[in-house]
Amino acid sequence: MKERLIGLFEEHYGHRPDVILDMVADGSTRAYFRLMWGAELTAVGAIGPDREENRAFLAFAKAFRDAGLPVPEIYVADREAGVWLEEDLGDTTLFKALSAARVECGEDEFPNDIEQLYRRALAILPRFQVLGHRVIDYRLAYPRQAFDRQSIRWDMNYFKYHFLKLAHVPFNEQRLEDDFSRLTEHLLEADADFFLYRDFQSRNIMIRAGELWFLDFQGGRQGAPHYDVASLLYDAKANLPPLVRSALLEHYLDALSEHVTVDRPEFRARFVSFVLVRLMQAMGAYGYRGFFERKRRFLESVPNAARNLEQLLAAGLPVALPELEQVFRRIADRWASPTPHAAPRSGLVVLIQSFSFRDGYPLDMEGHGGGFVFDCRALPNPQREPALRELTGEADAVVEFLERSAEVQEFWENVSGIVDAHVERYVDRGFASLTVSFGCTGGQHRSVFLAAKLARHLARRYPHVGVRVRHGKL
Repeated sequence: MKERLIGLFEEHYGHRPDVILDMVADGSTRAYFRLMWGAELTAVGAIGPDREENRAFLAFAKAFRDAGLPVPEIYVADREAGVWLEEDLGDTTLFKALSAARVECGEDEFPNDIEQLYRRALAILPRFQVLGHRVIDYRLAYPRQAFDRQSIRWDMNYFKYHFLKLAHVPFNEQRLEDDFSRLTEHLLEADADFFLYRDFQSRNIMIRAGELWFLDFQGGRQGAPHYDVASLLYDAKANLPPLVRSALLEHYLDALSEHVTVDRPEFRARFVSFVLVRLMQAMGAYGYRGFFERKRRFLESVPNAARNLEQLLAAGLPVALPELEQVFRRIADRWASPTPHAAPRSGLVVLIQSFSFRDGYPLDMEGHGGGFVFDCRALPNPQREPALRELTGEADAVVEFLERSAEVQEFWENVSGIVDAHVERYVDRGFASLTVSFGCTGGQHRSVFLAAKLARHLARRYPHVGVRVRHGKL
């Protein structure tokens, strides 16, 4: 396939490339290369394994380009081979520009020049949504012609099977499905006579010579405009501040109003539902790429996504979704924020986890690959006591039961001695993180009790060390 790309380059430019560089394809099954001849002639070569997806991308790119929208020009394509050459828009994405600016001004700041770029992107978006709707042949859309009931349920099930199940977030399946149905009906009530870009986020917006260009629209289909705005403003990787997000939403509505009549109260009322389904789709992707494919960088976005959920829960969900709300709260409780005493002066944060051995060992979310896993299954099991069976390791009755056990006390003294010694060495050596995990049969009683006990112990003994607690089954 790479040889075919070289042939396309020679066919287009009349020269064989003298440099071929691999390009990062973040989360994509396609492969990208930069082909160059000297310092003047350059193009991006793409190899796409899915013929229908390739067909959608190439057709949409031509339709948008002919309509004057800022997308890369397709120079030449071999559809049978699934390869093509497109315009080289450089390496600076909006996300990369944001990340570089935050290095300069700090993570808590949102630079004004970056906000202006977001405003420009949101001013262009309605042109794709309204003008694009007129020029796109939806019969070529892949994998669905519209963001319809089937598409919505695919996203929700992606979240259920690739995030909730792989991260062992508990839920009642029937009640969750009932909530999915209610949310789906609410989403389908929105006006859907627009082109839905589908993946309108900061990594797909390029900056070249001060101008914005747009990529990766091959998943586009007919749908409501709310989804694309949610994709950009609630992109977990970008982590936009809430006040900036609100201002940008109003700016987008101003831009959309130049093309169609907008009922702003109705748009805002339905917008949160599209934010939810977009976050679920994104978290499904994080789970699949992170938990299943074990690409840790995707899991780095989970805390920001969880904080977005936490903010939405605080404001109230648009429709009654009791089981889904419980699921979101469990995600927020586990990932959104550290415990109150997790602001370390030493730089060390100790992550303490409880888990069930039935679900397997917890994944390394911190990236250092180190820490301890303590097996609590040899300790007395509160599960065998009828009065304690439905409780957790945080309940007073369970705590009293376990504290009375000499076996538990001996186990605790050994564990705390090992952990204390390592905390002190880690502080001395300037390490940033340590993970301590407790596992038992069900992940409900003994592991939870010991995780909570260790967290209290470390907070008292080492107030300069940060402590975070994550319960896998609560």
